[in-house]
Amino acid sequence: MEANGVSIWPRMEPFLLGALQVAPSSKLNLHYLRKMAIYVRTRNGCFPILSWPMWRHIACGKLQLPEDLAWLYFETYDLLIGHTPEERLEWAECLSQCSTKSELDQQRNKLSVDTLQFLLFLYIQQLNRVSLRTSLIGEEWPSHRTRSPSPSDRESKTSYQNKNWDDQAHLSFVQSHLAEILELLVEPGQLSQSGQALRDCQVSLDAVRSLGLLLEGSVCQGKAVQPIHRLLTKGPLQTQAGYSSLTRSFPLHNLLSCLQRSLTLNPFGITACLHSGKKLAWAQQVEGAMKRAKIARNTHMAPPGSKMVLMSQVLKQTLAKTSDKLTGANIKIHRCADAFIYLLSPLRSVSVDKCRDSTVVLGPVETSVHIHSCQNVRVVCMAGRIVIGTSSRCTIHALTPTRPLLLPGNTDITLGPFHTFYPSLEDHMASVGLAVVPNLWDQPLLLVTEGLASHSLNTLSSPDPSCYRLLPPSEFHTLVMPFQMEGDTCEVPGGLPPSYQAALDEKKRRIQNWQKTVIEARLSKEQKQQFQELVEMKFHEWLLETGHRQELDSLIPPTIASVKDSDGAAADTNQVNDPKHMRTGQAVGQSSMAC
Repeated sequence: MEANGVSIWPRMEPFLLGALQVAPSSKLNLHYLRKMAIYVRTRNGCFPILSWPMWRHIACGKLQLPEDLAWLYFETYDLLIGHTPEERLEWAECLSQCSTKSELDQQRNKLSVDTLQFLLFLYIQQLNRVSLRTSLIGEEWPSHRTRSPSPSDRESKTSYQNKNWDDQAHLSFVQSHLAEILELLVEPGQLSQSGQALRDCQVSLDAVRSLGLLLEGSVCQGKAVQPIHRLLTKGPLQTQAGYSSLTRSFPLHNLLSCLQRSLTLNPFGITACLHSGKKLAWAQQVEGAMKRAKIARNTHMAPPGSKMVLMSQVLKQTLAKTSDKLTGANIKIHRCADAFIYLLSPLRSVSVDKCRDSTVVLGPVETSVHIHSCQNVRVVCMAGRIVIGTSSRCTIHALTPTRPLLLPGNTDITLGPFHTFYPSLEDHMASVGLAVVPNLWDQPLLLVTEGLASHSLNTLSSPDPSCYRLLPPSEFHTLVMPFQMEGDTCEVPGGLPPSYQAALDEKKRRIQNWQKTVIEARLSKEQKQQFQELVEMKFHEWLLETGHRQELDSLIPPTIASVKDSDGAAADTNQVNDPKHMRTGQAVGQSSMAC
């Protein structure tokens, strides 16, 4: 609903990037967070800024959480908030100097967060809490009042099965829990012994500023987005919210009623993007692809932090794109199969959801890359964090300053070092604040959510060897981009780990020895021709057996020159040499080139 033309909605990024996609620890429920809210306001050094040492004390000493899990929450919140690229690079430089755990702890001790916003961040971890009632009864029974879903409704529902992308779930969560959220912002003197807010309690303006982590809005449709505290302290909502400029506070009851009346669906969320975002299309690349791939984006009108590009059902196709329309956007790649996707721009976040038998190569990602419910997918990326959940037979080549997070349900995951480059890669890395060190791609953390028989709902431990492995150097090959682009990067940033570089050097030596053997054989012209035909035959057999034939075929531009996107603008679709357009193409590794 909208009050007097003012709309307030849940911000997308806290739910998309901040809520871990796993059921939260029972120690993060409202009871314990109320106790924490009281504790931080009555202890020195905890309010209004909470340092890492004090959070570690609360999490490990009071909530009995493992230190690694405490740091995971703290680090995730730190990734979410708006650091500049320069600040991120400076922090990476400090961490790269640490050679012992003591030095690392000393650096971490310098970090601090906004106390109330961090409390709200911990609270929204409940987004993915499993409801016992829902799991038992499922959806409601159909009735004569239940209308059949339209095709667009079905498409919207299937496009975001996890709640982190679901703006309907974000709105429902805030509406259902708004009273509890506001109670966490009330000062301890206005709480009962059980931690509940008293009837006539007040919420300070500073506390409402912290609510800006979750909510934002605008005065009317099409106007600039404003922080929540500005909307509540002037204009039509000031009276409804009961704001007093003398006490600089709001009566809790008035504030709650005002927000409930004004809450609406995010106009820049996935629902609006699917229904009214600009849609792009491109020609089919392989005969037999039954459906056209779909892309919707809101990057032409969404504010920073709300820009998104949705890609669905790229089937047996190759898509390569670098564009300002991708820069800073949250990307969702959904239900793609037998596809090769290259998004070579600096990105905000990427979700690869329910894809299979595909390759995804990404430009630097400022926050997180999340791989969920995928099968036999290869992802090549550098990102602030890598998260993998309920996936199987996937290979991730990564550069990341944080430990890759393995959620429950993974099997046969392979982790390897980042192994490719394109000419503008280092410029893109600098623009999102990613450095080549530290690089923790080979030090994953396993987040275990156990069943009812478990003594602990959430623990972090050393990864189970049965769910992942590090790529053996003997299986390692680099990935080569076949696109012409401008830039100065001419090698893998930071180089390769020594064991992997040694494996590549050994492969090159074997090739050189093979070439030397052929030369020394002194074959006749006829023998050389027969030998060449034999090698080519074996090579083509290998291409078919491994599926690389499709990769090579997709490098050949089809005859269709262009298509029109939904806004009527012509979009060249198959310009292999022009990186500003979608092109056919697949990077072929040295493994196939050397055969």
